[in-house]
Order: sequence, then C-alpha cells, then structure tokens
Amino acid sequence: VHLPYPRAISAFTSRTLARFPGSHLSPSLRDPPKSRANSSPFFSSSGSNMAVGKNKRLTKGGKKGAKKKIVDPFSKKDWYDVKAPAMFNIRNLGKTLVTRTQGTKIASEGLKGRVFEVSLADLQNDEVAFRKFKLIVEDVQGKNCLTNFHGMDLTRDKMCSMVKKWQTMIEAHIDVKTTDGYLLRLFCVGFTKKRSNQIRKTSYAQHQQVRTIRKKMVEIMTREVQTNDLKEIVNKLIPDSIGKDIEKACQSIYPLHDVYVRKVKMLKKPKFEGSSILQRVRGYESPSPAEFGEPGYQ
Repeated sequence: VHLPYPRAISAFTSRTLARFPGSHLSPSLRDPPKSRANSSPFFSSSGSNMAVGKNKRLTKGGKKGAKKKIVDPFSKKDWYDVKAPAMFNIRNLGKTLVTRTQGTKIASEGLKGRVFEVSLADLQNDEVAFRKFKLIVEDVQGKNCLTNFHGMDLTRDKMCSMVKKWQTMIEAHIDVKTTDGYLLRLFCVGFTKKRSNQIRKTSYAQHQQVRTIRKKMVEIMTREVQTNDLKEIVNKLIPDSIGKDIEKACQSIYPLHDVYVRKVKMLKKPKFEGSSILQRVRGYESPSPAEFGEPGYQ
C-alpha cells in the first residue's frame, strides 16, 4: 500500500490498516494534493497569480473619504468690545465674537440686535445681584458695540424666596409710553406683612384692600414712566425707587414688604438715531466720532 503521508497515519495500528485496504482509502490519502494554482477558482489555468477584478484599495489617491484639512473657525472671526450705556458705573461689559465681513455679509449687521443679559452687580460693582438687565446692540463704532436698555428682570431664586405662606401676594402690570417714545410693560409685585401689634399668625388682605393696592401700584408706575424718558427710568430701576414709593403709599391701606418692579419688557421703540445712542453711551451732548472710535475709552 502506497501511503504518501506516513506521519498522518502513523497513529493507525496495523489492525486498523488491515481493515481498510489501499483501494478503500480516501482520495486525500491516495492522491497527492493539487497545487493552489490548479484548485483555486481565482487563479488562471496558465499559472499566473493575477486576481480577477480590480483591487480598489490599491488605486491612486488612497482610501475614499480621507481626512480634510481642518481650518480653525476662530481664524475667521473678530472680537468686539460691548459697551454699556452711561447710566451704569461699569462701562466695559466684555467681548463678543462675529465673523469678519465677507462679500455681502457685513460683520456689523451680524452684531446689531444681539441681546446681553447682565447682572446689576456687574454693572454697578455692587453686592446686590438679584436684578438682571438686558442690553441690546443698536450701533457699532469701530470695534465697540453700543448697547441700549432692552429690559429688566428679577432672578428666579429671589422670586422664589419672597413667596411664603400666611401672606397675600399682590401683582399688577401696565403698558406705559415714555416721553421719548418707548413703550414699556411694567410688572409689579408686593406682599402683605404683619402689623406692629398683631398677634395672629396670618396676614391676609381682604379683596377690596387688594384691589385698592393694585390700583395704587398702576397709578404710581404710570406717573413715574409717563413723566420721564428712558434714561431717567433706568436710573430709577437701578435702586428700585418706584417699588419704595409704592410701599410707602400703600402703608395706610395694608402694610407691605418686598415690593419690587419685578420685570420690565420693551414692547416698542422709536426709530433709531445714531446721535441719540452716542449721547446715551458717552454721557454728554456732542461726542467726537474719531475720539469715540478709540478702543480704550471709558
């Protein structure tokens, strides 16, 4: 018996080989294995080792979807200084980014209309930080964004800390127009408190008293806004003198505490004039545009 692979069948015993003569051996043992060139369907009969079809990985240009050159987006942007109106002590609010002028897309147009919400503590360098002022960009001079008053609000934690049990919360709101044409919506809030000689735990106001206090709130807010321009109103909102006047006026009806103008919304504004915003930001009548364009002005 011709056995081409003696190592492969060395484990078989003589008795096992006697049972399986050479004629009954499997073809893999009887015949030598075919060469790879003859057995594989991917090789030609001529003996060449060329694969059928294209190898796409070896084509010119490398893999599809190669990494593109990364461009830093900040390289196409410029920093602009944000300037607060003259009513506040701190004039430099910070900086803002905008894409440089490219074709019809002008950088200054992208800045106009941006609204910044700033704490009053940052504007006045003060510790009292529960009021937030909104300032909107109305003009761009050089690298300076000139802002104007756009609204006011109390912080969430301050509002939540004032609402308590055993007292009455009284709210009022009114739409009023200033002398310089701004239409504002003011929201006022106040809370009743115990009288000096009161023993009872609760301090609830009667419905008629609530209506009288609300009427007094609307009356004082209307008077303060209608007789002043926007700059004077902002100067009153900073220390909240309107809320103190309401608290004093309502003392005879029912004692109040925590009386605030809690929110001011800008509904309409007059047509923008460049000279008016310059006066509001600079704080005096006739600013020089060249001097105003200097980046380090205060």
